[in-house]
Amino acid sequence: MSLGLGLIVVIALIFGCAWLVKRMNGLSGMNNQAIKVVSVMPVGARERIALIEVGGTQILVGITATAIRTLHVFDEPVVSGSVGGDSEFAKRLQTMLGRSWGDRSASRNDQGGDA
Repeated sequence: MSLGLGLIVVIALIFGCAWLVKRMNGLSGMNNQAIKVVSVMPVGARERIALIEVGGTQILVGITATAIRTLHVFDEPVVSGSVGGDSEFAKRLQTMLGRSWGDRSASRNDQGGDA
């Protein structure tokens, strides 16, 4: 009986600590509204492209396992962060890159069939 009660107390303590840490992150005093991630698109296993908004300026960054690099700084916002950001961002990025992701995957499938 006391072993089961001790186990319940330890589990409750773990959940309590997790809740406390989660609450403390919001009280860190940092301004979380200054930088906003508008959209993220994976382009590889460990690589992604992210659209970040800082002070009204949108910045396209490339993120790898070892580095973060600025790809482009937009003069005017490409997408709004509130409505349909992911799909609109993906369409505009495809247009900027001059290729369709669907065509790219189809060509990979064709190459895989020949091997």
